Amino acid sequence: MKPSDERPNDEHEEDFGPSRSEKRRNALDILKLAGQLMELPPSRIPKLNLPEDIVDEIGRTRKVTSHIARKRQLAFLAKQMRRHGDEAFVDARAALGEDRDRQRQEAAHMHRLEAARERLLEGGDVALGELFDRHPGLDRQHLRSLVRQAKAERDANKPLHAFREIYRILKELEASSND
Repeated sequence: MKPSDERPNDEHEEDFGPSRSEKRRNALDILKLAGQLMELPPSRIPKLNLPEDIVDEIGRTRKVTSHIARKRQLAFLAKQMRRHGDEAFVDARAALGEDRDRQRQEAAHMHRLEAARERLLEGGDVALGELFDRHPGLDRQHLRSLVRQAKAERDANKPLHAFREIYRILKELEASSND
């Protein structure tokens, strides 16, 4: 075996720590977290189990109104957060993740209601009949009138009052059926 074919011993390998790119990614991740914390309502901050100095710094950063100064203050907040390490922000990340999940669920719910409204407008009497079969106590005449008004409003490019009213009725029907 040639000397050049030998592998170096594990003992002599040096650990240089995280690369510069990894440090930058981590710093940007903390900056993003700081921005998300700033967007939260002030009443939610105490529930996140954040270090006291970070809570104080969030309060100071909220008071800054100038765009550039706020950006600089946000960067300072992120620097303070990096001093604490990731374990101090586990609860905050979990809460923000739950918010994203809840927002996705609400958006999906809204899209389902909008699709149901479109089926009523496009499906005519068949779609209305299906809705009346599922909800027999529904005011048939009022809903038929709203569907006609919504179609007329859409065709005439007028404000969509009836269109919104149909959405509100569908939302109430779904809420009452979930109870």
